[in-house]
Amino acid sequence: MNKFLQMLGVSSEWKVVDVFGLDDECLAWVPKPVLSVILLFPCSEKYHEFATQEQKEIEERGQTVSDSIYYIKQLVSNACGTIALLHCVANNSDKLQVTNENFKKLLEESMTLSPLERGQKLQAVAAGIQDMHQELAQEGQTELNPNEQVNHHFIAFVHKDGDLYELDGRKEFPINHGKTTPETLLEDAAKVCKQFVARDSEDVNFTVMALTAAEN
Repeated sequence: MNKFLQMLGVSSEWKVVDVFGLDDECLAWVPKPVLSVILLFPCSEKYHEFATQEQKEIEERGQTVSDSIYYIKQLVSNACGTIALLHCVANNSDKLQVTNENFKKLLEESMTLSPLERGQKLQAVAAGIQDMHQELAQEGQTELNPNEQVNHHFIAFVHKDGDLYELDGRKEFPINHGKTTPETLLEDAAKVCKQFVARDSEDVNFTVMALTAAEN
């Protein structure tokens, strides 16, 4: 994932690190500041049931979503790792100072588009990013076959305008998980990650990562 970040033009001052536990002691070891959190989790029947109910409830009651959030619909089944990283970078581009001109152009041109249009644009014009995805896949982060059964899924958590957002390109919209700050993003995202783990407590195949300042 760090190689992919470098390909996008993200400075080596930032990197993706493993989060070895969700308790306070483990979270304290994660370098700060944390710009986003990535969760890899099993796509179980329990998860799909919860996601369906969650969507229904949000559609009924509504939710606040910042106009500043950058959200991409995932149109390629096994590109979830790529989409999660794009969500992390796009929503922190002001801090990451992206230098890849092609990626910067893609972000600028897609800022006013809908999530679906962003996904379509990614498919249509970002051949280089798709090539990066294939290279990332070869290193074991995702599967090579875009039509193969997906058993695990990557999502991102970011802070935007005072709220914590879950960004999952397969869902119909971002999920607002309530108030957070740049300083408490890691801890607040960890609380949501714990809910994912609790729903599938018999499964140990969860991985949490953070996009954070590289240690000197």
